[in-house]
Amino acid sequence: MTWTSPLELVRDALRGQRARDKDLRNLVSNLPYEGLEKGKQPNRYFPGNAIKTTKYSLLLFIPMNLFEQFHRLANIYFVGLAILNFIPVVNAFQPEVALIPICVIMSLTALKDAWEDFRRYQSDRKLNNMPCFIYSRREKQYMGRHWKDVQVGDFVKVFCNEIIPADLLLLHTSDTSSVCLVEMSNLDGETNLKQRRAMSGLCNTDPEFEPESFNSIVVCEKPNNNLNHFKCFVEKPDKEKVGAGIESLLLRGCTVRNTDHAVGFVVFAGHETKSMLNNNGPRYKRSKLERKLNIDVIFCVILLFAMCLVGAVGHYSWLQALPGVPPYLVPDSSGHLDSPSLSGFYMFFTMIILLQVLIPISLYLSIELVKIGQIFFITNDVDMYDPDTNSRVQCKSLNITEDLGQIEYVFSDKTGTLTENKMVYCRCSVMGTEYPHKENAIRLAVLEGEETEEDVIFNQKPQPAKTTWSLDGSLEGNNFVDTRQRHRGRRRRKLSRSASTDVAFSSELETEVVPDRMLLQQLSRAQSSSGSGMIDPYLDFFLALTICNTVVVSMATAQRQRVSAQFTAAVYGKRRWRALSGEKRWMYIFTSCYRKRNRNGTIAEDSPAASASDNLSYEAESPDEAALVHAAKAYGFILLARTPDSVTVRLPSGKELVFELLATLTFDSTRKRMSVLVRHPITKECVLYTKGADYAIMELLGTPYAEHLSGNQKNIAADTQHHLDCYAKEGLRTLCFTKKVVSEKLYESWSVNRQRALAAIENREELVMDSAVELETNLFLLGATGIEDRLQESVPDTIVALREAGIQVWVLTGDKTETAVNIGYACRLLEEEDLVINMNCKNKLSCTSLLDCTLEEVRRYSADPRNVDTTPDISLVIDGRTLTMALESDLRDRFLALAKCCRSVLCCRVTPLQKSRVVKVVREKLKVMTLAVGDGANDVNMIQAADVGVGISGQEGMQAVMASDFSISHFKHLRKLLLVHGHWCYTRLANMIIYFFYKNVAYVNLLFWYQFFCGFSGTAMIDYWLMIFFNLFFTSLPPIMFGIMDKDVSAEMLLGVPELYRTGQGAGEYKFSTFWVSMLDAFYQSLVCFFIPYLAYKDSDIDVFTFGTPLNTISLFTILLHLSIEIKAWTWVHWVVMLGSVAMYFIVTLAYSGICITCNPPSNPYWILQSQMADPMFYLLCIITTVVALLPRYMFHVLRNSIAPSPLLQARQLDRMDPCAREQWIKEWRSFRGSRGVKCSKFSTPSSPNLETPVGIHPQSPTVSDTGDEFTLNVLTDNCERTLHT
Repeated sequence: MTWTSPLELVRDALRGQRARDKDLRNLVSNLPYEGLEKGKQPNRYFPGNAIKTTKYSLLLFIPMNLFEQFHRLANIYFVGLAILNFIPVVNAFQPEVALIPICVIMSLTALKDAWEDFRRYQSDRKLNNMPCFIYSRREKQYMGRHWKDVQVGDFVKVFCNEIIPADLLLLHTSDTSSVCLVEMSNLDGETNLKQRRAMSGLCNTDPEFEPESFNSIVVCEKPNNNLNHFKCFVEKPDKEKVGAGIESLLLRGCTVRNTDHAVGFVVFAGHETKSMLNNNGPRYKRSKLERKLNIDVIFCVILLFAMCLVGAVGHYSWLQALPGVPPYLVPDSSGHLDSPSLSGFYMFFTMIILLQVLIPISLYLSIELVKIGQIFFITNDVDMYDPDTNSRVQCKSLNITEDLGQIEYVFSDKTGTLTENKMVYCRCSVMGTEYPHKENAIRLAVLEGEETEEDVIFNQKPQPAKTTWSLDGSLEGNNFVDTRQRHRGRRRRKLSRSASTDVAFSSELETEVVPDRMLLQQLSRAQSSSGSGMIDPYLDFFLALTICNTVVVSMATAQRQRVSAQFTAAVYGKRRWRALSGEKRWMYIFTSCYRKRNRNGTIAEDSPAASASDNLSYEAESPDEAALVHAAKAYGFILLARTPDSVTVRLPSGKELVFELLATLTFDSTRKRMSVLVRHPITKECVLYTKGADYAIMELLGTPYAEHLSGNQKNIAADTQHHLDCYAKEGLRTLCFTKKVVSEKLYESWSVNRQRALAAIENREELVMDSAVELETNLFLLGATGIEDRLQESVPDTIVALREAGIQVWVLTGDKTETAVNIGYACRLLEEEDLVINMNCKNKLSCTSLLDCTLEEVRRYSADPRNVDTTPDISLVIDGRTLTMALESDLRDRFLALAKCCRSVLCCRVTPLQKSRVVKVVREKLKVMTLAVGDGANDVNMIQAADVGVGISGQEGMQAVMASDFSISHFKHLRKLLLVHGHWCYTRLANMIIYFFYKNVAYVNLLFWYQFFCGFSGTAMIDYWLMIFFNLFFTSLPPIMFGIMDKDVSAEMLLGVPELYRTGQGAGEYKFSTFWVSMLDAFYQSLVCFFIPYLAYKDSDIDVFTFGTPLNTISLFTILLHLSIEIKAWTWVHWVVMLGSVAMYFIVTLAYSGICITCNPPSNPYWILQSQMADPMFYLLCIITTVVALLPRYMFHVLRNSIAPSPLLQARQLDRMDPCAREQWIKEWRSFRGSRGVKCSKFSTPSSPNLETPVGIHPQSPTVSDTGDEFTLNVLTDNCERTLHT
């Protein structure tokens, strides 16, 4: 090994830093340099693949951990006092003994940190030693190595079902189409397979790739944590550049599926891989209770300094009052005595050392232990366990459990959070004709129904007219069946027949579709009329459904094991069959005969090619795509295969068409659409199929009434738009499908621009999007689809419970207003009696006018003496454009003032950025506790902006879960998480903290009162070892168990009466007054515990420790019995801990008094407790003093509970009732509360300068001349129960 100068090492380190900081990296193969020393390796500046997530090393653990612990000011405070005790002029105890408490606390914390770091070390070692295959130039083959041996520039070979060790640029796969399928569930939680394509034009030695032939330069961006973007190009020796993106990158942590093997070039390794850059570790948040705690610690510090100042002044006054120099004041070696003022100054610090326990040294450690115990009970709650996914609640932020009990605002996503994210194909519109798929609706009703057969299958009850009144005078009637009551009235059963498979979006509910008979007939006519040309809009519509997606096709028997979906749909019994009329029997037979069960449980369609397609498995990136592909399959358009270059489709006739795939324009949040460009195998034309949101597609057609459209196309667009609006009112998700024939000349010029954009490094995303927009113009509308996203189980009950608990619920969604409103009624976010304010403004002036008018009306309502005991039932619906204007600085306060008056808010057409902005504005401006819940990547910003973030492990992956503080499997679990565990965690921790302060103040004040009788000399009448044991052992465990296991109210009562949750909102249990009342009680109890024994032993000849031992014992009984008064639910654990603490006190004190002869010279506690226990006076003092000390608190509880019982006390009294009687009482109470005379809010129309409307008459359209725009205030009524007046 050659010696290298330090200067050269510094220069090399600087060069390495510059190489890592460059925006672009030039990487070459390591093979030509194999065996050379590290200094000659071209990629030596980039880190290896070994990872290290540990915080400490074995040699530096102690100094690093001490440095970490000294970030907590309390530790610095206690260490400083311990060091201060080494100064002779101010010490109060033996210096070595004073170090014991802080050493014990810091040692326990260090052990906890060491154990956590050791577990991280074991995990790192396991990962670093996982096997992999790296190509060796010497051995001419791939050699078995470990992950830690991988370096940037190596060639790594991964096999099927193996985890990828580093970020690899895919160069070769065993698949003939150069495709590698990967599962990214370890990164984003999505179980569906994703395609990764090997770079074209680099592998010239098929079928086997020879790494030694790779002599190109890989130029890529520097590492970042974006899992969805990657910029790179490969420069060949002839200077030709081949672009690559995320579609050619295999990420560390992903698993290879359905591909025999793949070879990749390492571009990022170790901590520079995208998976490691996304691993931020546990996040730290300060809870609201912790912030209050820090303020009270400051108050305790002020109180301590005041007591020390009293001691210093008292000592000075006592010395001044002495007639001479007493013999116990010993001068120093020079015969000098300190002046009274200097002695008083020294005594100030001595008193700080003596009374330091006033600041609870073990409080922070106790809080951490309590939170760990609370999290244990939350994660092991069987009511929040989901057996279908084998998942339970996860707590990722360990220090904000108590915030769950103080939530005031809940912000929720809709899709996948309130709904199942299981897309069920319902209906479609093709060429302006609507096909309702009634047969499929019957099948869905059969699958889910729990009502009578008549009501389930033919839900044709007369629906009350839902009337919408607006300032423009429009009175809208719904021609389609209003599904509000249908959503609310029926309970959806959890389908046991959901697929038990690894394939995402593959439940029977999603995959089976019964075709519409009229559409089948139209397809048959279209196929026969088009002949071999296959040119017909109906055929093109289903080809678009089949082709325009990114669905991956694989066989069900592929390497990743799958289980066929079991069809266990209930078959009608005799009773049900007899209940059906003749026509309904025929329709049921139609739906039943459409499917036939095979012996293996899979479903086969009655088509010639059904058996051949049974083994196909579709891997979709979104449930929408899966639903549409299965819908097309039901009509005979079967997606057989997809490669990077082609798509194979089987037609209803059995003929197979192979479409050459020219380009895929993927979906992005800006365009709101995706397209595929294919070459038709029959006509040889370049055809662009596009699907997307209706408003994004219609803009590309022009408006439905655009002048440039032909008459027929104009009618088709108008009719389709009408159908889309009706679908949205029924709560369906809508998509439009279009077609465009691209000329060869246009395609060739566009292809050049497209390749240039893909190979770009700078502004690559913008260039790629611009190229897509360039092609997506002048589209021909084929049709639209309506897909239902069903509500999750118990969502309406959960939202109602949260609202009754005093929590305002906001739903933020990207859906259309009509769709969102319908779902809002279905989930009871909106109620029938609500005044629904619909803010849909086109300019800021109209937005300002609407806000002002509505706020004025709210103020008028509140000022009306007839509305004293009522609350306005207002709900707000606002779209994204209006929300942007309302959140501007000049309108923000008015918008928030209106939102505070609303029972619920529904924001539609909002972007992820707007979601997070809404949460931040509400949290910062209203000073409230917020919770955000979502399930997808678009909810991450919102989740991170809230005080508490909750992720739902749904079908959109685990991005939301990984960014959240808590994760649940269903929205309904939020009810128990907040109302039960949130309430318990907050009340337990708040009461425990208050008790901790009380306990320390009550105990330390005994030493303070004694100073008045010892000349404020800093003397203690209790042995210091017993003082240490008192706080560390004798009284530490009971409050911890109190904080973990106490239950003020049972879970049944908290769920049955959600209003009990309101006790924790706002100030809650931990109030300023509660803290100071406990402090005053502590002062009183310390006075009693000191002066009753003092008066009993006055004028006696007992020594100082004989006087202090009864005080210590009385204080123990008083403090523990005080806690027994506060405990609401006694368990055997409480009894064991309380009695064990008393037993430990006597055992330890008796042993200490028996063996400690000269532990604390010149005074020693030898045999003191033994002598005390032989004196009846000791027992009498313990009983009388404890009773007198606790009598005021006990009487306070008795009087308060008798005169003005709190809701929690009343709930505890109900808990003692028989469960059946308690449940009956809750039902009666809720029915009484719902039927009592609470007046509905009667709102007048917002005043307008040009609006004059007589009472009781629906207003006509006003002319709002000063705004130049329209704004609506919609009141949804049933049978004219609500009256409108001005």
